[in-house]
Amino acid sequence: MDSTDQLILRELSRNGRMTMKELGEKVHLTGQATAARVLKLEEAGIIDGYTIRVSKEKLGYIVHAFVTAIMHEPRHQKFLDELDRRQDTVSRYFKTSGEGCYLIECHFPTHQELDDFLNDISEFASYKVTIAIQQYGQ
Repeated sequence: MDSTDQLILRELSRNGRMTMKELGEKVHLTGQATAARVLKLEEAGIIDGYTIRVSKEKLGYIVHAFVTAIMHEPRHQKFLDELDRRQDTVSRYFKTSGEGCYLIECHFPTHQELDDFLNDISEFASYKVTIAIQQYGQ
């Protein structure tokens, strides 16, 4: 991967909907040469998909929380299944090392719904909650 490939990735990260011609103009290649490079990045698994960013706030999910879960027991599958069932409020989650077992990023319309979620997961884990006040960057 060279500096042109890195520039292609940076530009696609900003706007994955641009045409290969537009992308080529930004990286100083023809549209055809750019498309060939993008295809190679896809085939190598470096680009593994294209997506959109959805504003949870504009959808009414104004409480943005990070929950650190500390599991009660070594078997976690029921807990993970519960997180998967809550795709409307659980944006993503990570297995972690350090203070907790999982870091869960969540969005809720109200504090009451956050509280309901915490009550539900308390069957599986103790938790610590951090509420986001302001987001910077992507």
